[in-house]
Amino acid sequence: MLKTIILVFQILCALGLITTILLQSGKSAGLSGSIAGGSEAIFGKKKGVDDLLSKITAYLCAVFMIITMVLAIMG
Repeated sequence: MLKTIILVFQILCALGLITTILLQSGKSAGLSGSIAGGSEAIFGKKKGVDDLLSKITAYLCAVFMIITMVLAIMG
């Protein structure tokens, strides 16, 4: 029963990791980034959201690793 609860929590954590990673903007946006580079200088870039998503990703990654180790030990 406890193992099932931990496994469900791990799946939710994995889905959260996937979501936060996909929501982050890439370091190099490719061709569209070079075209839109001028507009970023004028309007500014939203760094707050990227920083928040980066921190959430790091915390979720740490929790996922801990849960995985706990499940491996319980196995």
